[in-house]
Order: sequence, then structure tokens, then C-alpha cells
Amino acid sequence: MIQKKLSILIYSLASGGAERQVSILLKELSKKYKIYLILMNDTIFYDIPHDVKVVYLEKSSPIEGGVKKFAKLPILAFKYKKILIHYNIDISLSFLNRPNYINILATKGIVSERTNPLELYKINSLKNIINLFFVKTLYKKASKVICNSKGTEFDLNKVGIYNTKVVFNMLNVAQILSSNKETLNTKKDRFIFITVGRLEYQKNTTLLIEAMKEINAILWIIGDGYLMENLKFKINNEGLNDKVQLLGRQKNVYKFMNEADAFVFSSNHEGFPNVLLEALACGLPIISTDCKSGPREILAPNTDFRKQTEDIELAEYGVLTPVGDVKKIAEAMKVMLNDNNLRERYSQKALNRAKAFSVEKIIKEWEGIV
Repeated sequence: MIQKKLSILIYSLASGGAERQVSILLKELSKKYKIYLILMNDTIFYDIPHDVKVVYLEKSSPIEGGVKKFAKLPILAFKYKKILIHYNIDISLSFLNRPNYINILATKGIVSERTNPLELYKINSLKNIINLFFVKTLYKKASKVICNSKGTEFDLNKVGIYNTKVVFNMLNVAQILSSNKETLNTKKDRFIFITVGRLEYQKNTTLLIEAMKEINAILWIIGDGYLMENLKFKINNEGLNDKVQLLGRQKNVYKFMNEADAFVFSSNHEGFPNVLLEALACGLPIISTDCKSGPREILAPNTDFRKQTEDIELAEYGVLTPVGDVKKIAEAMKVMLNDNNLRERYSQKALNRAKAFSVEKIIKEWEGIV
């Protein structure tokens, strides 16, 4: 039987959530397809199966200007179409905004929207106006728009994009359970909260640093990004060096989760945060802002996904707090710190909830699409 050829176009394989999903797809779908990974930048954090061919559409700089990025779209679409023809690609799939635009311009392929564009681009700037224009006009022409949350699909539907399907993020539960057996052998004298994510405004890590002023615990912050120096200054300026630790990017975040007592998440908006699934797989009780989209669908699946709490909500699989409310998230952290029974209840439920997003379940949905 001749294998169909599948191209997956993404900017890079850096250490982000979309990139992690692609790394899982490469491994799983290469059992069925001949896969070509098309990159626009040569950053590679995740392992690539040996039978996947890597092709570079370009090798752009991550600090490339916005005007240049948009101006190059037609040229890159033309180059991408030539690659598809050269390798006789049967199916074209892309992830993230510019690769999605290129994919649609070149071939009207399948695109995957990983965040909520109406939230991401709501601040009135030229870049956001252009991106929102592209989303509203181009996504309608895609053969399918894969959304990783009901919230993202709902917002796309509101602007007339109906060629959508929800496929939740998937998790290699067995790999996580194996990875989190590694320990740090740290001397633990206080309760440890942990958060993982890029250090940028969307993640609002500042909210957690503010909350730690009145909490007798430690906060581990794993991740890097352009706000690293700002956060270092804030921690030092607020006299929180004995409480808040910036640990940078870590290859194995699970060994840190294994040592922590609770996971806390402070995003202003999301698509469907992988890290909450990973924390569940590690058995951690979770506190998360009830941002669009994803946290409610993960932690309170039997509620209306469009709801956003105005208070502390003890949901089925974790605690939800209002977006951007330092007082409420600090209060929730105190509750989690002091209530052993609450932590134990969430810990006992965590792994089973994570298994609902296992690779074995979700990959079947992807196979039905591509």
C-alpha cells in the first residue's frame, strides 16, 4: 500500500504548546503517512522521528519586523506551493497564524488555530488589525479549521468562520508518568507552588508574583521569554527573592512538578493550555484563571464553556479564579495551601482527568481529519 504524503507547516519546533502537539503528531502519524515537516526557522527543541523529512521554507530571524513578515506572505506561499508540488504532497496541515495564512494562500489546506484570535488580537494595533483581517478573510477558505477548544471555535463562528472542528490537545500520559519519577533531591521546608509558561504579557506571571507578597510559600516559575529581566527586577524590588524563583526553561518540567505541592496558572487568554493537562497527569491540584479558552473546559467540563467566574470557583477538577484579579488568586492559593482535604481530593481526580486527553484517544480524531 502506497503511503499518502502529509506536510506539516509550522514556524519552528521551539518549546511551545503548538510545537509539542506537532512533535506528537510527527511520531504518531508517521506510522500511517510519509511526513514532511516544513519549517520557517531552524529552532528545534523537540525530537523529530528519523523517517520525517525536514524542509526549510526559509530560515527567518525570530526578531524579524512585522511589516516584513506580512510583506513576505505571498512569496512564501508561492515557495510553499512549489514544495508541495515537488514532493507530491497529498495533504497540507499547518499550525499558528503565519503558517496558516501561507497554507491557505498556497493550497487552501487544513489549518490549526491554537489560541483564541479574538482575544489575542483585541488590542487596537496595526499588527493585530492585520492579523484579525487575515483570520476573518482567509480562514473561511481553508478546507478545515481545527480548533483546540470549544471557546476558540465559538468565537470563530461569531465572525462567520464555520468550517471548524474541535480537537483537544493530546497528552502522552505514559511518558509524563515516566519522566516525573526523576527527583530533585531538594531540601523542602515550605509549600511549593509551581507555574510553567513563556514569560510574556499573555501569561501574566506578574499576577502570581504580586500574590506571593502575602503567602508563606515558594513559587517556582519555569519558562523564559522577553519579560525575564523585568520579572527579575520586580522580584528583587519587592523583596521576594526568598519566595519566588525564576528557574528558566527546563527540558524535564515534570521532575519539578513532582516536587511541587500545587500548580498555579495566571494567563489572560489561552487556546487550550497543555500545561494544565501535564499538571493533572502529575497529580497536582490546580488553580487557574478562568480565561478564554481552555481552563474551564479542562477543570469544569460539565459547566458552560462560555462562562467566566467572578469569584473563586471550586470546580470539579481544580480551582478557577477571575482573570487578572490578584486578590482572588492569592485567596485561592491560601485556601489550597491550608486545606489538605481539598488538595487530596483534586490530586486523586487529576490523573483520570488527564487520561481523557491521552494520545491514544485524540490521535484517532486527527486520523479522521487528515
